[in-house]
This record gives sequence, C-alpha cells and structure tokens, in this order.
Amino acid sequence: MNGNMEDRMPVFLINGFLEAGKTQFISYTLQQEYFQSDGTTVLILCEEGDTEYDKELLKKTHTRMITVEDASEMDEDFFGRLEALYDPERVLIEWNGMWPQDQLHLPKNWQLFQQITIIDGSTFELYLNNMKPLLGLLVRNSELIIMNRCDDVSDENILKYRRGLKALNPQAEMIFEDAEGEIEQEVLEEDLPYDMKADVIEISPDAYGIWYIDALDKKDRYEDKVVEFTAMVLKSPEFPKNYFVPGRMAMTCCEADMTFLGFICKAREAKTLETGKWVKVRAKIAYEFWQDYDGVGPVLYAESVEPAQEIKQIVQF
Repeated sequence: MNGNMEDRMPVFLINGFLEAGKTQFISYTLQQEYFQSDGTTVLILCEEGDTEYDKELLKKTHTRMITVEDASEMDEDFFGRLEALYDPERVLIEWNGMWPQDQLHLPKNWQLFQQITIIDGSTFELYLNNMKPLLGLLVRNSELIIMNRCDDVSDENILKYRRGLKALNPQAEMIFEDAEGEIEQEVLEEDLPYDMKADVIEISPDAYGIWYIDALDKKDRYEDKVVEFTAMVLKSPEFPKNYFVPGRMAMTCCEADMTFLGFICKAREAKTLETGKWVKVRAKIAYEFWQDYDGVGPVLYAESVEPAQEIKQIVQF
C-alpha cells in the first residue's frame, strides 16, 4: 500500500447474513484486552437483528454507534462527518450480508485492515443451496471465516463446508465452533479418497477438489509425495520457462462463477504443451514461495506429462 499506515483510518469489516452472530462477535471482541483503545471507536451498524448492543459496553469501550439503512448513505460526506464529529481511532462496520460489497467505497485515507465473515452453521446449507453467489461475495475477501452454532452439524458436513469455503477463498483462516468452543478440523489420512501410503498417489477425477484443498493446507502431509492426476493445461507468457499449470475448472458459486484450480508445475514438456489440452501429470510436490500464491504453496515437479482424454465433469464442492 502507498502512504503511511499511521495516516490511514483502520477499518474492520464484519459481515454475514442476518442473525449469523455478528453482534455477539463484535461485542465479545470489544471486551478483549488486545482490542482495547483509549481513542474513540465508531461502529457503523448496517442492519439491526434481534440482538442489541449493551449500552454500558459501548460507553466503557468508547464506542459510538451509527446506524445506516442503505449502502447509498455511506458516501464521501457521510465518512467526512464521522471524522469531524468523532475523530475516531478506528472504525468497525457490521455489514449487511444482503448488500453487495462493491457498494462500499471507503475514503482514500481509510484502510480496510481486516475482513471477517460470520456464518451460522445451522442455516449454512440453506444459504449454500439458495444464495451461493451472494455467499461467495461475502467470503471471497475475508481473512477470517468463523462458522458458529455447529452443535448439530455432522463432522462430515463440517469437512464438506470447509472444502466449499476454501474453494471460494483458499487463503482464509477458518474456525468452526459449537457451544463448547472451537471444533478441531483435522482430516485423517484414512478419510481421504486416495492412498497416501502409495508410492504414486493416484488422484481420481472425483477426488481432485478434495486433493487441491487438502494440499493447500497440509504441507507436512504432501511434501515430497508423488501424485498422478489428469488435468487441463494452462500456459501464460508470464510463466518462467518450462512452467505451466495443470488444473481443473471448478464451480465455486454458480455456473456463471467458474474458477480454474491448479498448482504451478515445472516440466521439460511444458514448451510443447498448449493451453486447453488435457494431460496426465505425475509429479513430486514441493512447497515454495510463489508470487501468485501470495506466499508459500504447492509447486509440482513433473516426472512425466502425457496426453490424456478430457474430463467432462467440473469440480464441485
């Protein structure tokens, strides 16, 4: 980012659908020692649910609450008035999950410091089946996704939900909670639909999405392992010599929102490959820094790349 961060207004965006638990989360956060501040906190409330903020808590934490009824109210004049009236040290926005986030236009000197999405696990299936595009907009730019109220959600569904959310936002940290607190999300090797003990781990077309998400998370599990899978070739002039991406198209939100999921691969055959062709790749997995990953991620070193038949079905989560 350009400019001095000290000159920018830190903004924390908390989003999610109505009654997901955003108010409880913000109230809890305001009470935590790490979030204490001597300056004024402005809380912009974009919808009012059944749970209200405790007035004593707001007073104790030097928090001023402002309610808006439509995203159009949050224009340049609105933000200017907030700065003039309250001189805030930071701003929290409890965002209305039904408002597309491209309607939020922060002033140039305001910095979106963190975006957190709160999801109600007991109703997630309903939103997943009926409002997936809007759900995708909520989580796509979030650094942290918290799914609460998972008491009656099966372990199988928690894993399924996690894979689906990871497909929408691979970089996000995810927390699942029930009444007793955070739920451990460890996926055991024996639960995977392929043999992790094989000399060559064969990834079937149906298992590609599970492998892709698990390989992003489990460096210790996959580093130096050899995998074999069928994928489509993607090449770009921006790739270094002898590199390409074998991957599959995945439906992350809806048919209109398809994403190509694949890892960068170094192969001597890369120079002869054409984008859109299908290949069977056998490769060893390493974990290295790669700019497109915004950090360390899987890098494949091909042992063989051969022509293969197209896989018609797309990856779904």
